[in-house]
Amino acid sequence: MLIIPAIDLLNEKVVRLSRGIEDTAKSYSDDALETARSFEKAGAKWMHVVNLDGAFGRPGVNDRVISGLARSVSIPFELGGGIRTAEQIGFWLNLGVSRVVLGSALLENPEMADRAVQRYGSDAVTAGIDMKNGKVSIRGWLEDTPVDGLDLAFRLKKAGLTRVILTDIDTDGMLSGPGLDRMIEIAEKTGLAVTASGGVGSMEDLAAIAECGKSGIEAAIVGRALYEKKLDLAEAVRRFQN
Repeated sequence: MLIIPAIDLLNEKVVRLSRGIEDTAKSYSDDALETARSFEKAGAKWMHVVNLDGAFGRPGVNDRVISGLARSVSIPFELGGGIRTAEQIGFWLNLGVSRVVLGSALLENPEMADRAVQRYGSDAVTAGIDMKNGKVSIRGWLEDTPVDGLDLAFRLKKAGLTRVILTDIDTDGMLSGPGLDRMIEIAEKTGLAVTASGGVGSMEDLAAIAECGKSGIEAAIVGRALYEKKLDLAEAVRRFQN
């Protein structure tokens, strides 16, 4: 199982939110590159980067920082947050981002996934499905929809996507453990490779996710637990990744 540390960017700072609410932002570093290099040193093989300003409708705020990460960090990273057009996908992939994460665009422009996979390949594009009680939320989790996460996952599988990041919004940033039941259901029913996101707060939580590997959960994103020193990344990598 891959252990994927997260860097969430708000006004160029490394922050964490609770349940995606901007007013709960807690800043941990002014230097995202230093944070990324610490993850690299600990043995991470991938990183997850979220452009929160982009997700909240403020494009361009973190472009300088993200570009610096693409130039200076050797391990690949996926980027999500406000990527809603083919031009934006191409811009970031050409700049050195290894994989883009599409979220709101998948509902607002249903053909986006098909075109992105056809143009860039399934390895360069993944889907982010963020759910409250099984229903998809978009626009930085500010807008709830009636769309069921499982139904959207099936649609994306048909479009040619092979992996998806599933986030349980109610547990995100709460260190209370991940909501795995829905993630397991989506992994097993669709055959998509799932990355679990939200709620990881301990080695026990990672162990619970690792036990779901046969269901199709291939990775876990870890955020606040690292910054709050609840988890040691090098130890997590040693135990669950290597």
